[in-house]
Amino acid sequence: MESASASIVIPNGSMEETRSIPLPTNPMVTPLLTDLYQFTMAYAYWKAGKHLDRGVFDLYFRKNPFGGEYTVFGGLEECIRFIANFKIKEEEISFLRFAMPTCEDGFFSYLMAIDCSEVEVYAVPEGSVVFPKIPLMRIEGPVAVVQLLETPFLSLVNYASLVTTNAARHRLVAGKSKTLLEFGLRRAQGPDGGISASRYCYMGGFDATSNVAAGKLFGIPLRGTHSHAFVSSYMNLNEICDKELRSSDGSSTCEDFVILVQNWLNKIQRTNSLRSFFAETNQSELAAFTSYALAFPNNFLALVDTYDVMRSGVPNFCAVALALHDLGYKAIGIRLDSGDLAYLSIEARRFFRAIEEEFGVAGFGKINITASNDLNEETIDALNKQGHEVDAFGIGTYLVTCYAQAALGCVFKLVEINNQPRIKLSEDVTKVSIPCKKRCYRLYGREGYPLVDIMTGENEPALKVGERILCRHPFNESKRAYVVPQYVEELLKCYWPGGSCKTREELPSLEKIRNRCMQHLNLMRPDHMRRLNPTPYKVLLSFLLDLFYHNHIISGSGLKNNLFHDQVSVSAKLYDFIHFLWLSEAPVGELQ
Repeated sequence: MESASASIVIPNGSMEETRSIPLPTNPMVTPLLTDLYQFTMAYAYWKAGKHLDRGVFDLYFRKNPFGGEYTVFGGLEECIRFIANFKIKEEEISFLRFAMPTCEDGFFSYLMAIDCSEVEVYAVPEGSVVFPKIPLMRIEGPVAVVQLLETPFLSLVNYASLVTTNAARHRLVAGKSKTLLEFGLRRAQGPDGGISASRYCYMGGFDATSNVAAGKLFGIPLRGTHSHAFVSSYMNLNEICDKELRSSDGSSTCEDFVILVQNWLNKIQRTNSLRSFFAETNQSELAAFTSYALAFPNNFLALVDTYDVMRSGVPNFCAVALALHDLGYKAIGIRLDSGDLAYLSIEARRFFRAIEEEFGVAGFGKINITASNDLNEETIDALNKQGHEVDAFGIGTYLVTCYAQAALGCVFKLVEINNQPRIKLSEDVTKVSIPCKKRCYRLYGREGYPLVDIMTGENEPALKVGERILCRHPFNESKRAYVVPQYVEELLKCYWPGGSCKTREELPSLEKIRNRCMQHLNLMRPDHMRRLNPTPYKVLLSFLLDLFYHNHIISGSGLKNNLFHDQVSVSAKLYDFIHFLWLSEAPVGELQ
């Protein structure tokens, strides 16, 4: 992965401002990471003299993933990195000449010269909770250039938003008090899938990753201990050569830590309150635990299910942990990777509490219990319902592969060209695009929860607190309602001003994006966020497009939950305009 940066000069009104933004994290993200038809369209635009036409595109999705009613937006920073460093190199031009042999030479000269200095990008801040139909990003610029951004942007946003949402769902089902660890690198779809998953799972609420490269690249906390192979690689305690361990404060040295561990195991075995749990433990496992503790006395966490959790793993762990305690160290805990996790965590906790009571080791009963073993939302929810004593969950396959849903399905649609609104029609109403350049707002109710998201015309006056807005469903005349916001938040910010005079929003750190995600999840009404039968969040539209339709007033009732069953609603005026544009674009059939 590359961390270098490139500087480009961006016209900004009458001033020129040089900005340095790092290259995309993945060096494979180049202008050629696109579908061929983006270049064939660019050539057709160029040949027709349309390549400089000013196009406006919306990037959005149509349906929330995983059967839920919310999504978390990810991937914005990588999109900005991409356009900040967008330049087609000579060797890439050579390949395009080979791939498109019938194109004129002038087209390739045009490609060599283009960059994104005339492109503008407006986006919802990364880490925000978002909803269908609302543009995550609005991209404006020369139509041929913006068309070349479509596939890379979709590639950078689709998976990022999907896996961030998946992580957020796991966070919500696990609860705020539990530690979530991402263990998915070995099961991810390739190296880039693994790196991206670590980054966006952390953004979505996970606490740490096992992925060392992601820790280096993004500053994500690292967690990891040992595998079953480490435990089974030991045969007996005689394999431990260096048995010496200094105390945590450096004031003394234990000459034979192995004997100290064995003494503690004998004490545990002779204790009446613990005798019912086990008899003899596996000595090769004890050797592995002892060896690991000698290597990492400050970070001793043992995988206890290689042989038998309660008859061997937990007692052996306790013997080593108590020996460490004698030297001033505190063991981290255990990991359960198989079996009945609810039952085993409860039994292990009972054992730890008995140790604390029997030997007077304060806090031992609260020692950390981590569970792994192909966990997902459903298994964590089931554990919660059964009751368990797990403190941390290590989650891999189902998290990073987004096993429950393969893709988010973001789309990139032209909504305006040369100030003329455009619409994409379909027999499937959900695939009809919302035309025109738009502004997006989130409106909050009296209780502080977001009430609705609203799209308005770009030149429409800004929405105000207390303003009464009539909204209608775009295709169902009977669905209408008034909205009176108590607080108004504009969603789309300028992240790449291009040739405009607008101020560019700074790209926040991953930690700040993660905090935004957690804040947004906490702001949402609980019934929108629940796993089963969540209440749909409402997305509305209200335009003043007087060039295309006349003023008229339709009265409506207050906002009721039963008025909106399928998310999208429009103003009375936009209702007329959408149907006007639809009828003007759709061909008329003929009956014979």
